[in-house]
Amino acid sequence: MAQIQPLGRPEPEQPDEPRGSRGRKFARYTVPVAVAGIAAATITLVPALADAGDPSLPKITAQQLLTKIAASDTRTVDGTVKVSTDLGLPDALSGGAAGGLLSGTGGQAGGGDASSPAAPQRQLTQLLAGTHQLHVSTDGQDRQKVSIIEKAAEYSVIHNGSQLWAYDSGSNQVYHSTLPAPTAARSEQQLPEGVPTTPQEAAERVLDAAHGTSSITVDGTARVAGRSAYELVVTPEHADSTTVGRIRIAVDSSTGVPLRFTVVPKGGGKAVFDLGFTRVSFDRPAASTFAFTPPKGVKVTEGRTPEAGSGATKGSTGDTAGQPTVLGTGWNSIAVIDTGALTSAAGKAKQDGGTDLGLDGKAGSRHGGGDPQSLLDSFGTKVSGSFGTGTVFHTRLVNALLTDDGKLYVGAVTQSALTAAAGGAK
Repeated sequence: MAQIQPLGRPEPEQPDEPRGSRGRKFARYTVPVAVAGIAAATITLVPALADAGDPSLPKITAQQLLTKIAASDTRTVDGTVKVSTDLGLPDALSGGAAGGLLSGTGGQAGGGDASSPAAPQRQLTQLLAGTHQLHVSTDGQDRQKVSIIEKAAEYSVIHNGSQLWAYDSGSNQVYHSTLPAPTAARSEQQLPEGVPTTPQEAAERVLDAAHGTSSITVDGTARVAGRSAYELVVTPEHADSTTVGRIRIAVDSSTGVPLRFTVVPKGGGKAVFDLGFTRVSFDRPAASTFAFTPPKGVKVTEGRTPEAGSGATKGSTGDTAGQPTVLGTGWNSIAVIDTGALTSAAGKAKQDGGTDLGLDGKAGSRHGGGDPQSLLDSFGTKVSGSFGTGTVFHTRLVNALLTDDGKLYVGAVTQSALTAAAGGAK
């Protein structure tokens, strides 16, 4: 099939945030890299269950399918999403461990106070490992709800207008933040940035970042959540250092809504991320879906209100310490985090009454209280080069290098790309 470049998206009904600020910053993390903590995480997840029997659909070109996605006016969704993630992380780095790390690396959401067990930046990172079931409801940009449904507990994040609520039934705690009023630069509100919780969100990040760097083709059809879909395949081009092999997106043939998203590493094998609907309806969810009142007796933690129009949410220290910078472009991008700045910020947060988060998201830890160097020393490999010495940590997709002077280099790239970047930064 002929290879094409993805089309630009049409202008939304309301002005969106300028690409020069946070939107472009996320797109540059490569497809889709949401950096966090020591092993950080390339985050874009994918689906599981496709129904048996591929449907017979009219032929369509990749350009026509991209146009269909961009032109989709579907704004209401209610359904069940299955998320499976297999980064190949050691057990000690999965689940709550990732949450403890992410909460201190600038992955702040909705106010920046990660001391509450209900804070989104702690809870949503559990999607970085294992298999989870989500219930997702959306009514435009002003109302969304995502619930993680487990055997013994449920966690929900609810965005309704200017109010962001999160409830963790396991700890019986609530997190609340008041979002800033829309500005000319940011007229729409939504759930906190971080781990995508729907195929639409994951696909949008990838297609925005893939412009001019990928071949995009249509590869057959599929049936997902009982609906007929085209299979769109995104393959990196001119990116020898990336560990991403291909990304497959199942697109609803009727609405143009992505129903399933899969990331396969360059080395092949099982998908690293799988996120997709197992049940979906495009009817408008009931207004009561987005209403929330804290149950009696629960502890409510108030998050700090983000500044309107800011490019990044400020953390509890009132600055952007630990926010990553990016080296390179496209699929070969590498995020660089100054862990020394993070340590200072964490210390100040503790002095201000915050919690010293450990590896498992609790106070203290047998692995050095969440210190990146201690963690990499336990699970990584020592390396040396023109940058000096450091430790490399590998997953099936994301690799990280922490130099002995406290700089963390991370991305969906090879180890040699990380060491070259660290050497060139000296």
